[in-house]
Amino acid sequence: MLLAGAGCSEKTEKPVEGKVKRETLAFAPKVTGRILKIYVQEGDLVQKGDTLAMLDVPEVNAKLAQAKGAVKATGAQRSLARNGATENQIKQLRAKQAGIKEQYHFAEKSFSRAKAMFADSMMTPQAYDEMVAKFQGARAQLDAVDAELAEALRGVRTETQTASQGQADQALGVLQEVEVAYSERYIIAANAMQIETITLRQGELATAGYPVFSGYLPGTTYFRFTVPESRIAAYKKGDELTVHVPYSKGEIKATIQNIKQLNRYADVTSAYPDYQIEDAVYELKIQPKDVQQAESLLANATVVL
Repeated sequence: MLLAGAGCSEKTEKPVEGKVKRETLAFAPKVTGRILKIYVQEGDLVQKGDTLAMLDVPEVNAKLAQAKGAVKATGAQRSLARNGATENQIKQLRAKQAGIKEQYHFAEKSFSRAKAMFADSMMTPQAYDEMVAKFQGARAQLDAVDAELAEALRGVRTETQTASQGQADQALGVLQEVEVAYSERYIIAANAMQIETITLRQGELATAGYPVFSGYLPGTTYFRFTVPESRIAAYKKGDELTVHVPYSKGEIKATIQNIKQLNRYADVTSAYPDYQIEDAVYELKIQPKDVQQAESLLANATVVL
């Protein structure tokens, strides 16, 4: 009777339990916009480059129109600076010069007569001063049109051409930046992934950086177990094990890939009566030998060693 009682009092060692894990991934938009259309569903397997959703970004559309207009305007200014005055503009300047020359010659003759009359005291000083002012004004107008025509024939200054080219390059850079933002209205899969969760629906606002699609990377299934320090000696890196799957009553051959101690906050205390107090806890990362078989398992399902 005593022996039987002692046997019943011995504590049965529980099997080591773990979870089915997969590497996770999430896709988020780079710009803020309202979801116009979603092209995939939860459970779909998408490939790299697939379009997942399209956003409506009205601010970017407006900036794109502005940038295109600025590129056209600066391009026209650059062409004008490079080509200089047109043939028609040169003709207009020559005609203007001819007209001002006639006015100058008339003012010159009038000034000569006024000068002689003033010398003979036949003109008041005020009237003479007015003739001098008219003559000097006509000469200044002729000098101005001569300089304008010479500049048109010589071409635009190099500094003006450089400035117009800089403005055109700046406008083109702004356009390229806006075009990049415009292309970001599509959420594109950066990797192959099995979609588990779609957090937003059509018509909802998606902010930049907010994960809209999340799921698992294909071929990344592994098993994660936590083992106390008192039992870790039974496991070595590279050991081959059999992992039991209770929900499907199946088994999978696997290999221990890595053993690492969890952070100190994960150490067991008296709140975990199955482990010894202050027992360090280690994580076993176990890779299945048959990846395809492991892919059929449900994520976060319980497994047993």
